[in-house]
Amino acid sequence: MFRSNLINRLINFYSFIFIFAYLIAYKESDILGALGKILNPIFLILLFLVFFIAFLFPMGNPNIAPATKVYSSGCLSFINGFLEGYNTMDALAGLAFGVTIITAIRQIMGKKEDKSVAIVTAKSGVFSMSAIGLIYVFLIIIGAMSLGRFKVLADGGIAFSQIVQSYAGIAGQAMLAALIILTCIATAVGLVAAFAQDCHAHYSKLSYHTWLGISCAAAFLVANCGLETIISWSKPVLMLLYPIAIVVIILSLCVHIFKKNKIIYTVSIFFTLIPAILDMIVSMPAVISQSSFGLVVAHLRNALPLAGQGLYWVVPMIVGLIIGTIIFKIKVKNN
Repeated sequence: MFRSNLINRLINFYSFIFIFAYLIAYKESDILGALGKILNPIFLILLFLVFFIAFLFPMGNPNIAPATKVYSSGCLSFINGFLEGYNTMDALAGLAFGVTIITAIRQIMGKKEDKSVAIVTAKSGVFSMSAIGLIYVFLIIIGAMSLGRFKVLADGGIAFSQIVQSYAGIAGQAMLAALIILTCIATAVGLVAAFAQDCHAHYSKLSYHTWLGISCAAAFLVANCGLETIISWSKPVLMLLYPIAIVVIILSLCVHIFKKNKIIYTVSIFFTLIPAILDMIVSMPAVISQSSFGLVVAHLRNALPLAGQGLYWVVPMIVGLIIGTIIFKIKVKNN
């Protein structure tokens, strides 16, 4: 029986997404073409078909939909949206995908100079951000219109599934399944390729294809742990990594001011890491977060500035940035 259950878990359909991801990402020069010319266009066509039907036959008036408590004011809306953005992992993915994007620009588009690569990256970033923003606006409007027929749900995925099923029944569910599969494959390709490229650049003894196989195999196994288990253990990791990723992004945008100085990076990340570690421990499953140690850590975390807003790391990050900058200025002056 144990062997049968193990086999059933290993043949989990979504696990095989990483087999497709390996095949698509095997040839580095074909990644951009596979994503940009095949997967993403199909995904966008299906998604905007849903939008077209939803706006053609609205379920209600979005202007009369009441706002939930966490979005009742501008400040609360921003903070809640900011913290919920952790779950999208966009900032972490941006840092990871950057390697793949720049590699593709250099190899496929033939851009070799840093300035040319930066210009292409900026243009593509503005275009993609605008497109994603438009998609989110459409999703918000459709969600507000659906309140004319459905109740407010905490899970946006379930709400979107209800909307699609209401419009198209089984056919709509099939189309939604296709959307999810395309999204998962495109994301998986970008992640495993970025991981393999970055690891190969730092540890070149193993080839890109070997690192690609390692990342796909690891993801294949983790996918069989179950969604609830993955979420329960991924949240603490996000609480740890997201503040650090934001600091790195801020410092990278100010690279001309700080001149890539290691002191500023080190001090800023160190000060940010302290509340991030506290938040990680508090976000762990109950076996850790509700233990005596976890409760002490929670008390320390809640004593930090902006704890009530969930932005525990902001003030320590600013302090670290100021101290790092002062040390940097002193060293420059002495030199």
